[in-house]
Amino acid sequence: MTAIEENIEIRPAELEDVPVILTLIKELADYEKLLHEVVATEKLLKETLFGDNSNAEVLLAYSANQVLGFALYFRTFSTFLGRPGIYLEDLYVREFARGNGIGEALLRRLARVTLEMEGGRLEWSVLNWNEPAIGFYKKLGAVPLNEWTMFRVTGEKLKELAEL
Repeated sequence: MTAIEENIEIRPAELEDVPVILTLIKELADYEKLLHEVVATEKLLKETLFGDNSNAEVLLAYSANQVLGFALYFRTFSTFLGRPGIYLEDLYVREFARGNGIGEALLRRLARVTLEMEGGRLEWSVLNWNEPAIGFYKKLGAVPLNEWTMFRVTGEKLKELAEL
Protein backbone atom coordinates (compact mmCIF):
# COMPACT_ATOMS: atom_id res chain seq x y z
CA MET A 1 0.00 0.00 0.00
CA THR A 2 1.37 3.41 -0.96
CA ALA A 3 1.41 6.45 1.34
CA ILE A 4 -1.40 7.99 -0.72
CA GLU A 5 -3.54 4.87 -0.29
CA GLU A 6 -3.03 5.02 3.47
CA ASN A 7 -4.60 8.49 3.56
CA ILE A 8 -7.69 7.59 1.55
CA GLU A 9 -10.30 4.91 1.79
CA ILE A 10 -11.18 2.98 -1.35
CA ARG A 11 -14.21 0.79 -0.93
CA PRO A 12 -16.82 -0.93 -3.08
CA ALA A 13 -19.90 1.20 -3.57
CA GLU A 14 -23.14 0.21 -1.87
CA LEU A 15 -26.77 0.85 -2.75
CA GLU A 16 -26.93 3.98 -0.60
CA ASP A 17 -24.02 5.44 -2.63
CA VAL A 18 -26.10 5.74 -5.80
CA PRO A 19 -26.76 9.50 -5.41
CA VAL A 20 -23.04 10.25 -5.14
CA ILE A 21 -22.26 7.90 -8.04
CA LEU A 22 -24.72 9.79 -10.24
CA THR A 23 -23.18 13.10 -9.15
CA LEU A 24 -19.72 11.83 -10.10
CA ILE A 25 -20.99 10.54 -13.46
CA LYS A 26 -22.43 13.98 -14.20
CA GLU A 27 -19.21 15.72 -13.15
CA LEU A 28 -17.22 13.42 -15.43
CA ALA A 29 -19.62 14.03 -18.32
CA ASP A 30 -19.36 17.77 -17.77
CA TYR A 31 -15.54 17.55 -17.83
CA GLU A 32 -15.76 15.58 -21.10
CA LYS A 33 -18.29 18.08 -22.48
CA LEU A 34 -20.84 15.27 -22.75
CA LEU A 35 -23.28 16.19 -19.98
CA HIS A 36 -26.08 16.39 -22.54
CA GLU A 37 -25.65 12.63 -23.12
CA VAL A 38 -26.26 11.58 -19.51
CA VAL A 39 -29.64 9.89 -19.18
CA ALA A 40 -28.78 7.80 -16.12
CA THR A 41 -31.00 8.28 -13.08
CA GLU A 42 -30.71 7.10 -9.51
CA LYS A 43 -33.48 4.57 -10.15
CA LEU A 44 -31.73 3.20 -13.22
CA LEU A 45 -28.35 2.99 -11.45
CA LYS A 46 -29.92 1.16 -8.51
CA GLU A 47 -31.26 -1.44 -10.93
CA THR A 48 -28.20 -1.74 -13.15
CA LEU A 49 -25.46 -1.54 -10.53
CA PHE A 50 -27.13 -3.33 -7.63
CA GLY A 51 -29.97 -5.35 -9.18
CA ASP A 52 -30.09 -9.07 -9.83
CA ASN A 53 -28.52 -8.76 -13.29
CA SER A 54 -25.78 -6.28 -12.44
CA ASN A 55 -22.49 -6.83 -14.21
CA ALA A 56 -20.71 -3.62 -13.22
CA GLU A 57 -19.01 -2.57 -10.01
CA VAL A 58 -17.92 0.75 -8.55
CA LEU A 59 -15.04 1.69 -6.29
CA LEU A 60 -15.28 4.97 -4.38
CA ALA A 61 -12.33 6.93 -3.04
CA TYR A 62 -12.89 8.89 0.18
CA SER A 63 -10.89 11.01 2.57
CA ALA A 64 -12.32 12.49 5.75
CA ASN A 65 -15.81 11.34 4.69
CA GLN A 66 -15.57 13.32 1.45
CA VAL A 67 -15.85 11.49 -1.86
CA LEU A 68 -12.83 12.16 -4.07
CA GLY A 69 -13.48 9.99 -7.10
CA PHE A 70 -14.65 6.70 -8.50
CA ALA A 71 -13.86 3.84 -10.84
CA LEU A 72 -16.69 1.99 -12.59
CA TYR A 73 -15.68 -1.33 -14.16
CA PHE A 74 -16.90 -4.69 -15.36
CA ARG A 75 -15.45 -8.09 -16.17
CA THR A 76 -14.37 -9.05 -19.66
CA PHE A 77 -12.82 -12.13 -21.17
CA SER A 78 -9.80 -12.54 -23.44
CA THR A 79 -10.06 -15.48 -25.82
CA PHE A 80 -6.35 -15.21 -26.63
CA LEU A 81 -5.30 -15.24 -22.97
CA GLY A 82 -8.04 -17.66 -21.94
CA ARG A 83 -8.57 -15.51 -18.85
CA PRO A 84 -10.98 -12.92 -17.53
CA GLY A 85 -10.07 -9.28 -17.34
CA ILE A 86 -11.44 -5.94 -16.25
CA TYR A 87 -12.61 -3.10 -18.44
CA LEU A 88 -12.51 0.25 -16.70
CA GLU A 89 -15.48 2.17 -18.06
CA ASP A 90 -14.89 5.35 -16.08
CA LEU A 91 -12.19 6.71 -13.82
CA TYR A 92 -12.85 10.13 -12.40
CA VAL A 93 -11.20 12.21 -9.71
CA ARG A 94 -12.89 15.42 -8.63
CA GLU A 95 -11.08 18.57 -9.70
CA PHE A 96 -10.16 19.66 -6.16
CA ALA A 97 -8.58 16.26 -5.45
CA ARG A 98 -6.52 15.85 -8.62
CA GLY A 99 -2.78 15.57 -8.39
CA ASN A 100 -2.89 13.78 -5.04
CA GLY A 101 -2.56 10.17 -6.23
CA ILE A 102 -6.27 9.30 -6.07
CA GLY A 103 -6.43 8.09 -9.68
CA GLU A 104 -3.29 6.04 -9.21
CA ALA A 105 -4.69 4.51 -6.02
CA LEU A 106 -7.91 3.55 -7.81
CA LEU A 107 -5.96 1.98 -10.70
CA ARG A 108 -3.69 0.11 -8.29
CA ARG A 109 -6.76 -1.31 -6.54
CA LEU A 110 -8.22 -2.39 -9.89
CA ALA A 111 -4.93 -4.04 -10.80
CA ARG A 112 -5.11 -6.02 -7.55
CA VAL A 113 -8.75 -6.97 -8.25
CA THR A 114 -7.68 -8.17 -11.70
CA LEU A 115 -4.88 -10.31 -10.31
CA GLU A 116 -7.06 -11.68 -7.48
CA MET A 117 -9.51 -13.04 -10.07
CA GLU A 118 -6.53 -14.47 -12.00
CA GLY A 119 -7.25 -11.99 -14.75
CA GLY A 120 -4.99 -11.38 -17.67
CA ARG A 121 -5.54 -7.70 -18.36
CA LEU A 122 -6.92 -4.38 -17.23
CA GLU A 123 -7.91 -2.05 -20.04
CA TRP A 124 -9.79 1.16 -20.76
CA SER A 125 -10.28 3.89 -23.34
CA VAL A 126 -9.37 7.55 -23.13
CA LEU A 127 -10.52 10.47 -25.25
CA ASN A 128 -7.82 11.51 -27.73
CA TRP A 129 -7.89 15.13 -26.55
CA ASN A 130 -7.40 14.26 -22.88
CA GLU A 131 -3.62 14.75 -22.82
CA PRO A 132 -3.36 14.94 -19.00
CA ALA A 133 -5.00 11.51 -18.68
CA ILE A 134 -2.93 10.02 -21.50
CA GLY A 135 0.28 11.23 -19.87
CA PHE A 136 -0.85 9.91 -16.49
CA TYR A 137 -1.67 6.47 -17.90
CA LYS A 138 1.63 6.24 -19.76
CA LYS A 139 3.50 7.21 -16.58
CA LEU A 140 1.91 4.19 -14.88
CA GLY A 141 3.08 1.87 -17.66
CA ALA A 142 -0.09 1.66 -19.74
CA VAL A 143 0.39 1.53 -23.49
CA PRO A 144 -2.01 2.86 -26.12
CA LEU A 145 -3.35 0.30 -28.58
CA ASN A 146 -3.06 2.45 -31.68
CA GLU A 147 -3.73 -0.45 -34.01
CA TRP A 148 -7.25 -0.93 -32.61
CA THR A 149 -10.31 1.20 -33.38
CA MET A 150 -13.23 1.13 -31.01
CA PHE A 151 -16.69 0.76 -32.54
CA ARG A 152 -20.03 1.51 -30.91
CA VAL A 153 -23.69 0.98 -31.80
CA THR A 154 -26.32 2.84 -29.75
CA GLY A 155 -29.85 4.19 -29.89
CA GLU A 156 -31.79 3.71 -33.11
CA LYS A 157 -28.87 2.01 -34.87
CA LEU A 158 -28.75 -0.58 -32.08
CA LYS A 159 -32.47 -1.21 -32.51
CA GLU A 160 -32.05 -1.51 -36.28
CA LEU A 161 -29.18 -3.96 -35.88
CA ALA A 162 -31.21 -6.10 -33.49
CA GLU A 163 -33.96 -6.38 -36.10
CA LEU A 164 -31.61 -7.97 -38.66
